[in-house]
Amino acid sequence: MNTIQNPGAHTILGHPDSLFVLFFTEMWERFSYYGMRALLVLFLVTETAKGGWGWTRADATALYGWYTGLVYLTPILGGYIADKFLGSRRAVVLGGFIIAAGHASLLFETPTMFYLGLSLVVAGTGLFKPNISAIVGQLYNKDNESGRDGGYTLFYMGVNAGAFFGISLCGYIGEKISWSYGFGLAGAFMILGAIQFYLGQGIFGDIGLSKAQKAEKEVVPQEEPPTHVVVDRIKAICVFSFFTIFFWFAFEQAGGSMTIFAADYTDRELVGTSGMIFKIVNSLMTVIPTAILSWLLIKLFAGTAKRYLWSNILLVICISAIWALVIWMLGREFSMDKSNIPATWFGVLNSFFLVILAPMFTKMWEKHWNPSGPVKFGTGLILLGLGFAALSYGASSIPAGAKTASVSMIFLIAAYFFHTMGELCISPVGLSYISKLAPQRLLGLMFGIWFLNTAIANKIAGSTGSYIDEISNTYSMSTFFLIFTIIPIAAGIVLMLLNKWMAKKMHGIH
Repeated sequence: MNTIQNPGAHTILGHPDSLFVLFFTEMWERFSYYGMRALLVLFLVTETAKGGWGWTRADATALYGWYTGLVYLTPILGGYIADKFLGSRRAVVLGGFIIAAGHASLLFETPTMFYLGLSLVVAGTGLFKPNISAIVGQLYNKDNESGRDGGYTLFYMGVNAGAFFGISLCGYIGEKISWSYGFGLAGAFMILGAIQFYLGQGIFGDIGLSKAQKAEKEVVPQEEPPTHVVVDRIKAICVFSFFTIFFWFAFEQAGGSMTIFAADYTDRELVGTSGMIFKIVNSLMTVIPTAILSWLLIKLFAGTAKRYLWSNILLVICISAIWALVIWMLGREFSMDKSNIPATWFGVLNSFFLVILAPMFTKMWEKHWNPSGPVKFGTGLILLGLGFAALSYGASSIPAGAKTASVSMIFLIAAYFFHTMGELCISPVGLSYISKLAPQRLLGLMFGIWFLNTAIANKIAGSTGSYIDEISNTYSMSTFFLIFTIIPIAAGIVLMLLNKWMAKKMHGIH
């Protein structure tokens, strides 16, 4: 039995305090990952005179694909190690410190340290990523099962809050000030996040302990359904995971070809009234999420500071640092006569839209429309395809072979809006389904399989993204993005057709 939350204990938004310890820990990890990822391709393709390495677009996006693919490949090993030996909590702590060491290596910007840094981030993420997701699922049992989907949605908001601030702050500092400072900022928050989790992990009670620790505390394992039910449900997990390949291979163009499109083919210079409007909108987009995080921290501090003071103090330091960086960045922008929007800024839109739309989707699932998992997944794939349809239409004015253009930014904004709605139908829903379908003894491994397919998708994303020049020269930029329109929509329709078969395999799990 989980001993993390007694009836009547302090909660935040109806969920246990422990969920928000995970919320902030995941937020700092995603801050570091997306902050560095936002800079990676731009750093590699920027000419050496401006501090980059002067790589070709094809080579840069190919490395991006290998890196992001491996980041999501190692969780299957990390989940297995946690299930068999370390336990989820130790795996999260160890993974966090390895990731921080990787970001520290990137500060040196030499080839040897650069590749060492990427390797350490890959290894650390393998331990961190599946096991923190597994802990979230174990916060909910038969007494609070109804809160599981909402819990994963809130957790996923933490994921995207980290992505939002990582992309906006690391991206801004990397592009405008120094690549090293951008990479270093990502690592600083990761190490503070790992220490914060280590100091506050007692809040999870018996959850996430290793087998040896559970034996010492005489924790009784949960009963499992019959073997044939477990096998069928694992098959359902594998099908869901397989179809995420069609989603993420297109969605992850955000860090490669879509960033290149933003940098070289989008009109990003604003002056006069339009520049001032952007500064005000950008300020609101940044300040409001920071205020929301501060409110959550105050609520968490009120409920846990007496038991986990130093963990909370580290969170206060991190949020204070975010406020300081936000105020500095916005003040710097307002002092300039014109706004030249960083190419990395468009990546922020996904996280911003998600924070805004997630509560609406949660309410929709609860009150108005709550279809089966395959229908939700299929809807997400179709919405993703529609986002690329908008981008393909916007790129239709670019001549074949053109190296630069000034397409309106409205098409990129529309693409990210549709992509975010698609993501809300797939990612938090998928995490919740795994925690429902997988037996507890295999939970870390099943999350690893989920991320394995994400790894395959990321590798394909990098490989296909590397053809941006070849396809746009031979055909057009519009044709390049049309590929990512057709394939996800077709996959979404196929998965919807499998709805009845999947329902049988899930044995009553909706």
